[in-house]
Amino acid sequence: MLYRVKVIRYTGFMENCIFCKIIAGEIPCYKVYEDDNFLAFLDINPQSPGHTQVIPKKHIRWVWDVTNVGEYFEVVRKIALAQQKAFKTDWILSKIVGEDVPHAHIWIFPGPGAEGDKKDFETNQQKILSAL
Repeated sequence: MLYRVKVIRYTGFMENCIFCKIIAGEIPCYKVYEDDNFLAFLDINPQSPGHTQVIPKKHIRWVWDVTNVGEYFEVVRKIALAQQKAFKTDWILSKIVGEDVPHAHIWIFPGPGAEGDKKDFETNQQKILSAL
């Protein structure tokens, strides 16, 4: 007999999750966007200037399990469009893997040739905030 089993993914706050600690304010970040459901902040090991992580505030293991995934991707789109303006490039890359941190996250970052210093977090944060 075939049974349908609903697997419940991690939800809420996970004590050992670095992203949950960032959401809770226990670890500082360079925040570029926040609403009731999502947070976007600069990656501490950026691929390029303005490299941003976009995460749900609720602890969910995989991007595919985010119930309001359309809203999630609209936030990603909003940040990507701001990055195009802020770093004077049309080339914005996105990456969804999920192996580094067990919390749903989407990387978005300007491609090669983007203007700026990738480690100048304060300036990159202001550039994105100004472009939003």
